[in-house]
Amino acid sequence: MDTLDRLKERVYRANLELVKRNLVIYTFGNVSGIDREKGIVAIKPSGIPYEELTPDKIVLVDLNNNVLEGHLNPSSDSKTHLVLYKNFPEIGGVAHTHSPYAVAWAQARKAIPCLGTTHADYCPGEIPCTVAMSEENIRGDYETETGNLIVKTFEDYSYKQTPMVLVASHGPFTWGVKPEEAVQHSVVLEYLAKTALDTITIHPRLSPIRQSLIHKHFYRKHGKDAYYGQRQH
Repeated sequence: MDTLDRLKERVYRANLELVKRNLVIYTFGNVSGIDREKGIVAIKPSGIPYEELTPDKIVLVDLNNNVLEGHLNPSSDSKTHLVLYKNFPEIGGVAHTHSPYAVAWAQARKAIPCLGTTHADYCPGEIPCTVAMSEENIRGDYETETGNLIVKTFEDYSYKQTPMVLVASHGPFTWGVKPEEAVQHSVVLEYLAKTALDTITIHPRLSPIRQSLIHKHFYRKHGKDAYYGQRQH
C-alpha cells in the first residue's frame, strides 16, 4: 500500500470515528489528512452517508482543490480545510463536525470560557469563536472565507496550543498533527462545550479560573517540562 492509499485509509477510519463518538449524524461533518511532501489532501466526499463510505471513496485533492483521483466531489468544506493547511504549517489533519454543544456555542457566537482545570488540560484559555461573516464574504467564495475567518481569529491565539475553534453561527473545526488527533480534539471540544454550558447553568455569573491555575494544568501536560503521563524509553 503506497503512502496515499495509507492516508486514504486513515482518513476513512477517522471519519468513521466521528460517528462512533456521536459527533455527526447522516452526512454531517468531515475529516481530512494531508501528505505534506506531495501537497495532497485526502478528504471525505460530499454528501456520502457514513455507512456507504469506503477508503476508495475518499477524495484526493491538491492544495488548489483540484480533484486528483476519483469521480466523487470532495466535501463542500474542502476549501476551508485547505486554507487551514496553508496557514497552519504543522497540522496534518482537520475535522469539522456539527456536534450539538459546540454548535450551540457557535450559534450563540460566544467563545467557551475556561471555567475549570479539565478545560485547562487541553487549552490555555478560552476556545475562540470567530466574528460573524460579512455579507460580502457570504456571497463570495464562502468556504474559503470561512477558512480565512479562522486564520484571522488565530492572530490572537496559538493554533498549536488551541487546536479548535467555533465558527460563528456555523460550528466547530479542530485540527492536529494527524487526522486521528484532529478527531480526538473534536471529542474533547464537545466535552468542554457541554461542561461549560452545564457549569454556567448552575452558576451563570461564574468567572474563568485564574490564569496561574490554567497555566499550571496546561503546561504540566504540554510544556517543555511536562510531567503528565509516562516517559518514552
